[in-house]
Amino acid sequence: MSFTNSPLVQYTNLSPNNSGQRKHSIDTITIHCTAGQCTIEWLGEWFARPSTKASSNYGVDKNGKIGLFVEEKNRSWCSSNGANDNRAITIEVASDNKAPYKVSDAAYNALIKLVADICKRNGIKKLLWKADKSLIGQVDKQNMTVHRWFANKACPGDYLYGKHPDIARKVNNLLNNDKKEAENDEKQQKTDTKPSDFTPYKVKITAQVLNVRKDAGVKFAKVGEVKAGEVYTIVSEKKNGSTVWGKLKSGLGFICLTYTKKV
Repeated sequence: MSFTNSPLVQYTNLSPNNSGQRKHSIDTITIHCTAGQCTIEWLGEWFARPSTKASSNYGVDKNGKIGLFVEEKNRSWCSSNGANDNRAITIEVASDNKAPYKVSDAAYNALIKLVADICKRNGIKKLLWKADKSLIGQVDKQNMTVHRWFANKACPGDYLYGKHPDIARKVNNLLNNDKKEAENDEKQQKTDTKPSDFTPYKVKITAQVLNVRKDAGVKFAKVGEVKAGEVYTIVSEKKNGSTVWGKLKSGLGFICLTYTKKV
């Protein structure tokens, strides 16, 4: 099994409270609440104490700051259940210290992004939640679990428990958007003229100032400018709708060929 950690992490304090290499691939998400509106530094220091005898893979504090306490490759001590912690990424989220253990908007939004990133990197294509304890381990039907299913605890609190359908929906929206972007990129790449079929040619700029875009389309970032009368070599073409864009030989980007003349 190959594991990575989230690039969203802003603070790292690795806890000694873990069982080392996990014995199962990551296919489950378990969200917890801290029962206290703590900072990520405080939570990291608390988990760093051997006397705490607990840990989580990640934490999200009241300001939305994300911390790493146990690397994804290792099993945390978080859910009062070894089988669950071996397959789940566990996340502690800063919350109020009394029921319903509400979390801040900043923490909630960061949690959504973190869970989406975890799913994407670990091949979890869709987050599933049925609020059904009997489905533990049946990840094709439900791949979210909660601490209260394994111990006599309120965790993750009624606030986050009630938010699980919304968490799944928002995470899946992010995953679907990434998939659509990848599909669009693939389609766009297919519109490129094959190098073997393309003969480079030169064009003169006819617009006073013409933007150079990162890719073929006005929605892509501007990376430079070319000016009237300047001559450039086009090494490939792309179509975006009915507009043809040319790739500059320099590799800087693409220009709209509507505002050029072949020379």
